[in-house]
Amino acid sequence: MTVNDASKAQTLDALSGRERAVAEKFATGMTYREIGNALFIAPTTVRTHLAAIYEKLGVRTKIGLAAYFAGASGARPDGLSPLPDAPPVLAIFPIECLNSEERWRRFADGLSSDITFDLARYAGLPVIAFHTMKSLGSKPADFAADGKALGVTYFISGQLRADDQRIRLTIELVDAGNGVSLWRERYDRPVEDIFALQDSLTESIINVFAGSYGTLATVGRNAARRKPPASLRAYDFYLLALEQHTTFSRAGNAEAIRLFSRALELDPAFANCWAELAYAYSVEACNGFGNDLPTSIENGRITAENALRLDPTDSCAHACLGNVRACLGDLEGAERAHRRALEYGSNHAGILPLLAGSKV
Repeated sequence: MTVNDASKAQTLDALSGRERAVAEKFATGMTYREIGNALFIAPTTVRTHLAAIYEKLGVRTKIGLAAYFAGASGARPDGLSPLPDAPPVLAIFPIECLNSEERWRRFADGLSSDITFDLARYAGLPVIAFHTMKSLGSKPADFAADGKALGVTYFISGQLRADDQRIRLTIELVDAGNGVSLWRERYDRPVEDIFALQDSLTESIINVFAGSYGTLATVGRNAARRKPPASLRAYDFYLLALEQHTTFSRAGNAEAIRLFSRALELDPAFANCWAELAYAYSVEACNGFGNDLPTSIENGRITAENALRLDPTDSCAHACLGNVRACLGDLEGAERAHRRALEYGSNHAGILPLLAGSKV
């Protein structure tokens, strides 16, 4: 045991027996309710104990608490992996849909992709691209092996069950080094609250990391909360369009443009849909999928500018606008737009293909 570990062990002596029992269980990933059931106390009492524990130990999050116990005991293989000096790298597995209906499967994928995008907007938090994670399934077969292969510090996985009235979602944050569960939440909300739930979930994950890695800068808290679509119907058209768009075929791209446009008819203020439509027009122009190149370029410009009027921080829209300007011969304007795309999407792997071949 090092001097630092010995100091931690002495500080643990300041905890009462009940506080230590609560702290040990919370550090392993148990929820307030689970701890309360195990110790025959109310969940609110667990919360009160944890406030005292955090103050006595000088930690602020479950990650910090787990690291504290692992360091004090010297048994790190059973606790949290050592916290690296570098920022954490996060990977979000596609949320597993427990429904048989295709629309809820699309919804689970869309939610996974949106959470990935939202987290990637925080500077200092690299996030593995959603399409990379989708190819691996809904959960890692081997946390340590998958974590090492991907260069990932933490995994997020989840399960969703839904009907026309309610969404039930379970999310878990796991240490990729050893598979220890660090944080779990269960949500049971009305369907119409799903986008507010997404914001709450993103903020909860950021707060978990902030205590151990310092405050993660963002382009602005309000900017990270993208305006949700006005209706689930518009969102479903958007998800259908994304499926077609990822085929990168002439027919698939044309169908994506039709479906994105249909979503925007239902919700003209759906900023991210405008950005994805701009991307589809960019693909049409760059790959010769359309019959009229100038029209494809102009449509790309209009849709990208519409997206940026609604959300000036959308990295995809900035990248598409840069590509359009490059096609028009405005290389300085293209470079400015591409730099803005990198400023707002430096941790989002999906932005890099949009900038491929561009001089930034």
